[in-house]
Parts: sequence; structure tokens; C-alpha cells
Amino acid sequence: MENIYDVIVIGGGVAGASAGMYAARFNLKTLVFAAVPGGLITTTHLVENYPGIKSITGPDMGVLFIEHARETGAEFQFSLVKQINKLTEQNYPIFEVIDSADKKYYAKTIVLATGTNHKHLGVPGEKEYSSKGVSYCALCDAVFFKNKVVAVVGGGDSAAIEAKILADHAAKVHVFVRGDAMRAEPINLQRIKQNEKIQIHYQTEIAEVLGNGNQVTSVKLKNGETIELQGVFVAIGWDPQNELAKQLGVELDSRGMIVINRYSETNVTGVFAAGDITNAEFNQAIIGAAEGVSASYKIYKYLESIAN
Repeated sequence: MENIYDVIVIGGGVAGASAGMYAARFNLKTLVFAAVPGGLITTTHLVENYPGIKSITGPDMGVLFIEHARETGAEFQFSLVKQINKLTEQNYPIFEVIDSADKKYYAKTIVLATGTNHKHLGVPGEKEYSSKGVSYCALCDAVFFKNKVVAVVGGGDSAAIEAKILADHAAKVHVFVRGDAMRAEPINLQRIKQNEKIQIHYQTEIAEVLGNGNQVTSVKLKNGETIELQGVFVAIGWDPQNELAKQLGVELDSRGMIVINRYSETNVTGVFAAGDITNAEFNQAIIGAAEGVSASYKIYKYLESIAN
């Protein structure tokens, strides 16, 4: 089999680019599929919580990761992967990767860094005001709403955590819960209920996000009420991009996330995973980068073992 890669990375975000960069540094023949160059971080207005980088826009950070990996020697394809097949070559698997143009690539190992997509409200104004007041990450963007009025949409633990983070900066935080109770962990629910800045609205849904063309100014609720505010934080969950993992028989947890060990290994020999698609408890860019690096190191050791 000609032109076989040592590793093919699926995903061009922080985790995927980090895996590609380190794999290339290990002198492994590396290909990264980056259908969304830079990944989810590019939807963030500013990143100010990545160690060593005080402040950078999400798009700029995504570009830096891609450029670093390319300059180190990783090849990139900016296209979708639609299928992965596991073949057998001697005593170890070979993976056939098929892109959206039906072109086939082959690799000894795979890194799944396919990430997740934020679930959206699907209401008028949400898309228009994304990064103009509509956000999907309080930890990323809360500091930009100091002394402003904001809302969190969601009834789970993530929404409670987002509300707590926002309350450290905003003047007031509305929490809109579709049901008649929050499903947050008791300690987090207690914290937001005791916070005077936070007001929980049960059986409440947003019908439309309103603004002046440049910034969110209010939301219209399904009960007809309009509430003036400057920020809307959507925390209704994530959709894991796990279709390729399912094709390979990779173990998923109850949320659909890929189960990995501390070395970024999955249950399938030769298949590794990194970033937001994994079952890590705390999904952040720095953690995804570390998982990508760990995957590349274990791939290097794995390929050494099968070569001997």
C-alpha cells in the first residue's frame, strides 16, 4: 500500500492542530483534515484564558494553531471526512479514510478530534447577533459584560455554572428555564439561588433576540414579555460529532462522547481521540491541546512497537 500516513487527524481545531503539530515533530508522516480550520474556538470573540497568551481573538488563535502545525511539517486537507474503514495489514490495522470527494487516504493510526457543535435556540436574531451579544461560553466572554444585564438559557448544570461565572461580572443575570425546575447539581443550584444578582425564570423561553444591528438590546419571550439586556448565553448542550467514531466501533459514554484514557487512547487499537469530543470533565482549549499532544506521543510509541 503506497503513500500511507503514520497518522491522520480528523479535525482542525486546537486539539487536532496540536496533535498534528506534535506528530510532525516526532517525524511522523501526518495529515490533518480541517473542514473547519481552527475549529470551535474561531467562534469566540476573545480568548483570554489560554496560558501565555493574554488576549487573542478566537479566529486569530485558530489560525496560529493551523500555521504552527503546517510549519512543523503536518499536511492539511481542508475538506470533510465522510467515512473511515478499518482494514488489516499484517498484525496491525490500517485505516482507509474517504473524504467528501470520494478520495481515499490510508493511515496506520487515527486521531479523532471532531469536536462538538453548540446546540442553538433556532430563534430569529440568534445567528445575526452571534458574537454581538449572543455567546455560547461564559468562561470565554463573561468579562466583556461587566456591569451589564445578561441572560443564560438552559436548565442543566452547564447553565447554572454559566450563570455563576456571569454573576461575577454582570450587574444582573436572568436564567431562562424551559421547564419548571433546573437539573443542576445541588451545590451549583444552591449557589445561584443564593446569589442576589441571579433571577431564575421557570417555564420561560426566548422567542426572538433583538438588537440595533450591532449589539443585542433585548429579548422577546414566548409569553410576549420583552426584557432589556445586552447579552444572551446559550447553554442548552452540545451535539457531539461522533459519526466517524461510531463507524469504527469506538466506545462512547451516555452523552455520545468518546471514552479515552489519560493517554488519549480509545478502545480501538490505533484510534485515539482529543478535544471536546472526548469524555473529559472540563472542556477547554488548553485541555484539548494537551490531549492532542498526548495522543501524538502514544502514537509515536505505538508505531515503534509495531515496527519492531
